[in-house]
Amino acid sequence: METETFEQLLTEPGQRLLDELHEYAPEQELALATRLRREHPAELVSAALGQARLRQRAEAKFGDDARRMYFTPNGVEQSTRRTVAHWRAQRFAALGVHRLADLCGGIGGDAIALARAGISVLAVDRDPLTCAVATANAAALGLTELIEVRCADVTEVSVDGFDAVFTDPARRTAKGRVFDPAAYSPPLSWAIEAGRRTRFGALKVAPGIPHEAVPEDAEAEWVSDHGEVKEAVLWFGTGPAADAPHRATLLPGPHTLTGGRLPDPPAGPVRRYLYEPDGAVIRAHLVAEVAERLDATLIDPMIAYLTSDQLTPTSYAHAYEITDVLPFNVKKLKALLRQRAVGTVVIKKRGIGLTPEELRRQLKPEGPNSATVFLTRIADTPAMLLAQPAGGAM
Repeated sequence: METETFEQLLTEPGQRLLDELHEYAPEQELALATRLRREHPAELVSAALGQARLRQRAEAKFGDDARRMYFTPNGVEQSTRRTVAHWRAQRFAALGVHRLADLCGGIGGDAIALARAGISVLAVDRDPLTCAVATANAAALGLTELIEVRCADVTEVSVDGFDAVFTDPARRTAKGRVFDPAAYSPPLSWAIEAGRRTRFGALKVAPGIPHEAVPEDAEAEWVSDHGEVKEAVLWFGTGPAADAPHRATLLPGPHTLTGGRLPDPPAGPVRRYLYEPDGAVIRAHLVAEVAERLDATLIDPMIAYLTSDQLTPTSYAHAYEITDVLPFNVKKLKALLRQRAVGTVVIKKRGIGLTPEELRRQLKPEGPNSATVFLTRIADTPAMLLAQPAGGAM
């Protein structure tokens, strides 16, 4: 879609057309498009239908705001989820940030959260259509007084006079995801220096960033939402990183765990309870901190499953009560599940090549009962654990 076509959506005819598509149903699109093209230009109808589709997709990230916002396909794909953007905005606000430069601002998802936290934002992006969409989003949500959108190359924008910089480099090209930080746009090295130019800085990176790529003066934070790791952020200026260089934040909550200096916990036998740490905890290398709180050990030196005799409430791991510890044998597992009439099986794996989908096809579970199966290793030996979610964990 061209910028000129998008801007037609902001006119009175375009707005009336979008209102007609408020309750858009994909299965009715062909008949709807045929009818609307009798009353409106075909190009405008196509643009409005595209927005209706994107708004529906965006509801998972933006909630009710999506019905009033505007999107591009890349904008929906790459934007920060509203809950995660809100958490980051609250961190900036708590640091006393009043004026922030949002570099690589995209369609404005982060700028919206920052503005709602009372922060004045300069949102910069080099794509004219993306900038037009971000400007329209600020207006649609009543935030134009706090959000200025500038279409420019972020490497040429001065951040003098700003309290903070937030940079979200592009990590995707036409060929797919970019895993090499040097190939980010702009490169990670430039974005790190940008984060150091103001009192505070934050840089969004892929959750799989190697720990050795984290600068010594940065605090690395991994954020999960409802158990799914969404992003990692490098923070600058937030305080000494020597004692607690890593942070895991779990949403909703928030629940935040810091550390990163404890040695790995020892491995031991499987005990009554198994704890599965949240993905953000694992990415942040904070399993040892959770183990210390739970008086737990690892079931294997290389596997991030913890075990303990006690059920201790925690926000940082899901707890399961172990019912059976089996050697890795699909036939025996299938017979045991059939004996117990287990038809609903949740399959989790770490350190085993067999996929949950492959195992499910082999098990063919039937019956009214449920169980969780862990495919893993115990003392470097393949094993299967049967368990039930433990009721006392948070």
